[in-house]
Amino acid sequence: MGEGVDRRAMASLSAGHLATDLAQGAVPALLVFLVPKLDLSYTLAAVVVLVATLSSSVVQPVFGAWSDRRGALWLLPGGVALAGAGVGLAAVAPSYPLLLLAVLAGGFGVAAYHPEGSKLASYVSGTRRATGMAVFSVGGNVGFGLGPLYASVLVLALGLGGGLLLVVPGLLVAGYLLRERSYLGSFIAAGERRTRESREPDRVGAFALLQGVVVLRSVAHYGLFTFVPLWEVAKGGTEQAGTRLLSMFLLAGAAGTLVGGPLADRFGRKPVIVATHVATAPLVLAYVLVGGVGGDVALVTAGALIISTFGVTTVLSQEYLPRRLGMASGLSVGLAIGLGGIFAVTLGAVADAIDLRTAVLATAIGPLLGAFVALGLPSPRSGRLVEQAPAATP
Repeated sequence: MGEGVDRRAMASLSAGHLATDLAQGAVPALLVFLVPKLDLSYTLAAVVVLVATLSSSVVQPVFGAWSDRRGALWLLPGGVALAGAGVGLAAVAPSYPLLLLAVLAGGFGVAAYHPEGSKLASYVSGTRRATGMAVFSVGGNVGFGLGPLYASVLVLALGLGGGLLLVVPGLLVAGYLLRERSYLGSFIAAGERRTRESREPDRVGAFALLQGVVVLRSVAHYGLFTFVPLWEVAKGGTEQAGTRLLSMFLLAGAAGTLVGGPLADRFGRKPVIVATHVATAPLVLAYVLVGGVGGDVALVTAGALIISTFGVTTVLSQEYLPRRLGMASGLSVGLAIGLGGIFAVTLGAVADAIDLRTAVLATAIGPLLGAFVALGLPSPRSGRLVEQAPAATP
């Protein structure tokens, strides 16, 4: 593999990431329509997001361990297809338990895709891992951003039954990934050999500290992801306006990721993580307290900053656990983010007990605390990548 990112392989992986996260991103947009249909409280609505988050995250380390030990290319097309099918069925769920079951199935599809996809993204990125992981992350971020818009358009045009069409992108991309399977598989042997030959030990303590940062970042990410549409409606806006603003928040994150990865390659992972977390908290406060166009601009900017470090933290996780890339990806992308999703339910309880405004304001606490925790992150022992590590002595 060359020094740079293999474009064909990364395009395939990013397309899968887009389709997978498009399904997950559609969930809060569907909730705007399902809350009145099923007569859900804010807490029950947050539980739907929690189920989607935990099912897509808690089992990711299991898939990551499987990927590290045996390889599992089939998880790429299988995960994409299941994610789309789950969210499509959620749109037409006739009861709350069936809604949770459909969201659970879709979450398992998301969980299946990410560790294998993240590991392969590392293999095909050459010496520009933060940049390559940023491109991979952009696929997911764009999917998250398009998911609410796509779901809203389908439901407004065709009713909740139109939500069944959410399965279409997943099936199309799954077919594409099946066609590209041999090409993607050609990177695995060399990538696994370089991982085995790396002399860098796993740094479990540093990895655990980083996961704390990811959890705290998720307080803002999933809190806003869950409640922005509902907050806009509570202020007197329309469902469409709330969905559009959420999509702008998420798509700004995709743009931010394209900047965050190269900045991390140039200036280091830690400075980028700390700076973006510090800047996020006042922007979230401005969204609620200022309101209007200024508040919307603050929210969109916060989205760019919050999401810009997703690829950076994934790469740093892999650098802290260089011998277990799939496990590192599963824990960082999945479990840590899923634990952050638990706070969405806590915030839902705050919204029911006090008011929704207080709950949205509280999301600013996560990134502020995350910045302080990130100050303790050690730098990777070597600026070199796993690909450049010298072979082990026989």
